[in-house]
Amino acid sequence: MAKNLVIVESPAKWKTIEKFLWPDYKVVASMWHIRDLPVKTLWIDIENGFAPDYGITDEKKKTVDGLKKLAKECGEIWIATDEDREWEAIGWHLCHTLNVNPATTKRIVFHEITKKAITHAIEHPRTIDLNLVDAQQARRILDRLVWYKVSPVLWKKIRKWLSAGRVQSVAVKLIVEKEREILAFKPEESWKISVELSYGNFKFISVLSKISWKVKTFKSKEEVEKLLSVLYDDLNSLKESKNKKDNLELSIFWDIEFVLVDSIKKDSKRSPWAPFTTSTLQQEASRKFGFWVKQTMMIAQKLYEGMELWNNERQGLITYMRTDSLNLSEQAKIQAKEVIEKDFWKTYHKDRDYKTKSAWAQEAHEAIRPTDLSRTPESLVSILDATQLKLYTLIWKRTLASQMSDAVVEVTTFSFSPTKAQNQLWITKWEVIKFDWFMKLYIESTDDENEDLEEDGWVLPDIELWEKIIWKWIKWTQNFSRPPSRYTEASLVKKLESEGIGRPSTYAPTISTIIDRWYIEKVNKKHLAPTEVAYTVNDFLQEYFKDMMDYKFTSKVESEFDDIATWKETYVSMLDRFWNSSLKKDLEHAGDNAEKVIEKVWKACPKCSSELIYRHSKNGKFIGCSAYPECDFIDQPEWEKDALADLRKKYEWKPCPDGIEWTIVVKTGRFWPFLASSEYPKVKWIGKIKDDKEEILENLLKEKWLLVDNETGEELVLKNSKRWQFLAAKNYPAVKIAKNIPKDIWDELNKRLEEKNALEEEKKEV
Repeated sequence: MAKNLVIVESPAKWKTIEKFLWPDYKVVASMWHIRDLPVKTLWIDIENGFAPDYGITDEKKKTVDGLKKLAKECGEIWIATDEDREWEAIGWHLCHTLNVNPATTKRIVFHEITKKAITHAIEHPRTIDLNLVDAQQARRILDRLVWYKVSPVLWKKIRKWLSAGRVQSVAVKLIVEKEREILAFKPEESWKISVELSYGNFKFISVLSKISWKVKTFKSKEEVEKLLSVLYDDLNSLKESKNKKDNLELSIFWDIEFVLVDSIKKDSKRSPWAPFTTSTLQQEASRKFGFWVKQTMMIAQKLYEGMELWNNERQGLITYMRTDSLNLSEQAKIQAKEVIEKDFWKTYHKDRDYKTKSAWAQEAHEAIRPTDLSRTPESLVSILDATQLKLYTLIWKRTLASQMSDAVVEVTTFSFSPTKAQNQLWITKWEVIKFDWFMKLYIESTDDENEDLEEDGWVLPDIELWEKIIWKWIKWTQNFSRPPSRYTEASLVKKLESEGIGRPSTYAPTISTIIDRWYIEKVNKKHLAPTEVAYTVNDFLQEYFKDMMDYKFTSKVESEFDDIATWKETYVSMLDRFWNSSLKKDLEHAGDNAEKVIEKVWKACPKCSSELIYRHSKNGKFIGCSAYPECDFIDQPEWEKDALADLRKKYEWKPCPDGIEWTIVVKTGRFWPFLASSEYPKVKWIGKIKDDKEEILENLLKEKWLLVDNETGEELVLKNSKRWQFLAAKNYPAVKIAKNIPKDIWDELNKRLEEKNALEEEKKEV
C-alpha cells in the first residue's frame, strides 16, 4: 500500500507525474475545484468580514469520498497543484475537505513536468501559501459581489438574464469604444505618386517624397494636376481609370530624365523577440495560425501536462503556460546554446536576458519554453496532432531565436530629381538582409492589417551621383485613410495586458464569456464586434457604475490582489474598501435613479395604436406592444424577416428527403431556424441549415467521392465529436464504419474559405 498520496488537479497531469515517482507514491486527480460558492445565492456574509460559505457540489461528492478514503489509507499527503493563486486555493480547499492542516501539509510546486523537476520538488516541499489563497479568495468574492449584485440591476432596468462582471464588462467596453471609433471615422483623401525608373535592364519604383526639401502631401486631384503641369507642357495623354477599390488612378507614359542626387547605405540591427509569455503566445498563435485564445490555452495545457513519447515514456513538453515572466533558466540557456551551435554556427548564438516592461508581471515562473530544446519539432511529428505540432514548433523556434545574434539589414536610400524640377525628391528605399542570424529561424507576425509590406531580397544597382535615369511612366493613386481595425482575440489580449486588466490565467475565460453571453460576436470569423445589447449594457454601466468600468480602477484592483498575495494588505480590508466606497453606493444610486431602458420601434401598434417596443425572450428579440398584457400583438423585426426570406429562397420547394411528395420548408425554432418537411410535424424529417464551412466541406467530399465507403458501398455522412468532424455511416455507431477526413481536404477547405472571405471583403470595399 502506498504511504504517500500526491493530489494534482487534472488526470493528464497525474498520468505523467506518476511515472516519475517511486512505488510508495500514489497520484490522484481532484478534477480541479472540489468546493466552491453555491450557485443560486450570494453565499457571502458581507457584515461578518465577507466570509464565504463554501460547499461541495453534487458532481464532486463521489470524488471527495474517494479522496477521503485514500487519505486515511496513506500516511502523508502532498498537494501538487499548479503554482498560481487559483491552484494554490484548490490545494487549500483540499486540505480543509480532507481535514488536514494546511500549515503542515506538504506542498510541492514545479514549472515543468519532467523527472528532474518532480524529484527536485519532492526534495524541497513547502506548505500552503495562505497569502496566495487570500488573494484568490479576494478575487473570487469580489467577482461574486459584482455578478450577484450588479446583474439583477440589469435584469430590472434592461432585461432578464443579462450579466455584469468586473473584467468582462470592461473588456466589452473596449470593444464598444473601438466600434464607435470606427463608426465616427471620416476618411481623408490622399494621393501616392510613384514613377517607374529604368536603369539598363533594371526597373524599380520611386515615390515622390519632398518638394523644396519639405515633405509634401497631396490632398486632391487638383493638387496632383498642378504638379503635373510642372513636368508636362501637354496633359492630353493623361489617362484616368479606377482600381479595384474604386479609387481614381492617373497615369502617363513619357521618357523624362531623372538624376541621382543622393545615395545612402547603412546597416541596421534587428534584435530577436523575447520568449513567450501567456499573452504573447496567445497573440502570435492567433496571428500565425488563426487559433482562438481558448484553443491556444487548451493545446498548451496538453503539451504542459505531458504526452506519451517513445518506449512508453511520458513527458511534459513545455513549461507552465500561465506566466507573464520573460526569464529563462540557466539550464535552458545552456541547452539553447548547444542546439544553436550544433544546427547553425557559433556566430548565431548570443546569450540574452529579458526583463518584462509590465508593471504587473509576476517573475516567479519562467517564460514558456520547451522542457527539452534538443527535442525538435521534427522528432515529434508522429506524437503530436497538427495543432499541437504547430504550437510546439512556434514555442521551440521562439525560444531558440531569443538566444540568437542580432540580424543585420542593409538599408539603401536613393534620392532622384527630374531634370525639369530639381526641387523634387523621389525616394527609393530598399532593405536587404546581410546577416540573417535569428531571422533565419523566426520572424514575428504583425497585428496591423493596414501595414504595407515592403519587398526585399534583391539589391539595387550601383548608380553614380548625378547619373541620368529614364522614367517610363508615372502614376498617381488616390487613397483614403482607413478606419482603425476591430479587435481580434489576439489584439484584445494585448490591450487588456497593456491596461493591466486581468492576468494571464483570465484572458481566455474572459473572451469566451463575452462571446458565449452574446455581448460580442465574431465578424468574418476573426474580428470582434459588439452586439446591439452590448451598447445598451455598456452605456448603462458607464453611467451608474463608473468606478467598476474605469480602466485605471480595474487595474488598481488587480495590483491590490498582488498586495494581498505579498501580505501588504488583508483581503478583508481590500474588499471592505471596494464595497463601501464604491459598489454599495453605485448600487443604491442605480436602484433609486436609473429608469428602465425601453427600445422603441417608432411605430404604432396595428391592433390598439399604442407604441411598439422591442422585447426579449428566451427565443430572442421580438416586437411587442407597450400596452401588454392588455394588447398581445407581437411581430418579427425586419432584419429577421429579411434573413428568413433569404433562407426560404435558398432551401424551399426542394424535395423532402423523407418522401418525394413533400417539399422542404424553413421553420423558426426556439434558438434558430431549421429545415423541415412541408407536412411537419406529421412527417418527422428535420434538417440543419449549414454555414459556409459545412457547405464547402460537403461539396469537397462529393467532388472527391468520399461520401461512399469503397469497401462496403455504405453511404457516409459528416459526424461531429467534441474535438473534430469525421465521416461515418448514417447509422453509426450501430454500423461501425468511421474514418478521418484526409488532411488535403482540410487544406483545400481553408483555401476556399480564404478565397470566399477575400471576395466578400473586396465586394464590401467596392
